[in-house]
Formats: sequence, structure tokens, C-alpha cells
Amino acid sequence: MTTPSFEQQVNEALAQDFSGWDFSWTHGRWHEKDPSWNYRQLVQKKIESAGSLLDMGTGGGEFLASLAELPQHSFATESYPPNIPVARARLEPLGIEVLAIETDQALPLPDQSLQLIINRHESYWPPEVYRLLKSDGTFITQQVGTLDNIQINEVLGAPVKPRSQEWSLNKKIGWLEQAGFRILRAEEEFLDSVFDDIGVVVFYLKIISWQIPDFSVDNYSERLRAMHELIEKHGPFISKAHRFLIEADKR
Repeated sequence: MTTPSFEQQVNEALAQDFSGWDFSWTHGRWHEKDPSWNYRQLVQKKIESAGSLLDMGTGGGEFLASLAELPQHSFATESYPPNIPVARARLEPLGIEVLAIETDQALPLPDQSLQLIINRHESYWPPEVYRLLKSDGTFITQQVGTLDNIQINEVLGAPVKPRSQEWSLNKKIGWLEQAGFRILRAEEEFLDSVFDDIGVVVFYLKIISWQIPDFSVDNYSERLRAMHELIEKHGPFISKAHRFLIEADKR
């Protein structure tokens, strides 16, 4: 079986549509090691005793819809306009209201209206999360850290300009404590992120636009070809995903 050429792999990646937060096209080509914690299990356990829930940055609603026995009062927020109709089509038949937002500093829900707020890889404003939670409420978030996959930047000769130097475990713990939260759990890990071919690298950089803000195939053609040759000769490119988890409750 003939291996697709550099041009074929790149063109295939550029032609892929992307909606919601669906990375199914990358299955079998991009493998990211799971952290030692299990975000899904942690959230599902908390749902058992929660009467109300908010999923921040729900994307296309894929994760939320996959959870069992959601609270009667369940909501989701989403700020990326193309995702909103996708999320509503998936979640509203389940009785989940999807709230379109422009900022995470002013969410359209009443004070102390939620027992559980979950957030996977979405920005948040600690005082606003604190406002929404009941006195016994819990906030669980898994975040992508500042150092996520910077090895890609290094190999392609792209500047390492993290989305924010503040996006680290220690900084986020400090912000939450300043807002009044008590930290129950905090963990951080660097995990193998394995890219099997140059096509999936290009797809990743097209979707994760903040990784290399000026990315285009033309801008990085020479380095991409060199990376392709390395993968062909030595096997998959292995980078490091930066993840951290925080569980906090309202004092």
C-alpha cells in the first residue's frame, strides 16, 4: 500500500471540516495519553448528588450529552458561534438549555443557582463561578496549560507564545483562592501526545489556532516538509500535552 505523499496528506487535512469539538478525523492518527485522573468519572460521581449543573464551554455538547442521569436543572454555555447550533441540536432534546455568551465574566444565570459547575479546557472568571455556586457548590476544571505541545513550535521554528503565562496550576489556584474558593484537589501532568503523520499535525495546527497564530502551510512549508521526512524515517512525532486538574468548593 502506497504511503500518501506530503502534498496529499496536507491537502487532505486542509480539506477537513470541523464543527463542535469533534476530532474524530484524527482517530488512529493522533494519540494523547490520558492523565492519571479521570475527569469523566470525577464529574459523573459529583453529578449523583447535584441538583443543578453548568457545563462551561460545552463545544458541540458531545461530552455533556454522554454523561448519565444529568440533573433536572442542567445548562451549558458556549461562546464560539458555529458551535452554538450544534450544541443546541444535541442538548436541547435532553432538556439542557444552551446559553450563548460573549464573555465568561457575565453569565446569564442567577446568583447561587448551581450546585456543580464543570469546565473542560475552557476559560473562566473565578468571581463569576463563585457567584453562581450555592454555598455547598463544587467547581471542577481540567485545563490545558501554558506549555502544551510547545515541541511542535520548536521543531517548526515558530515562536513559543503561550496564550497566557498566567495559565498554570499555581496561578489558577491563587486566583480561585482569592475569589473565596477552597482547593480540594490540584494535579498537573505532562503527557505524551503522539502525531503519526504530517497531515494530522497540519489539522491540529489549523484547529488549535492559538498554538502558532501565524500558521499556514506556506509560512512553514520548509519546516513541515522536514518534519514529514523525520516522521517517515523515525516514526511518529511525540510532543508533550500539558494538563492540570482543580477541584474546589465554595467556602
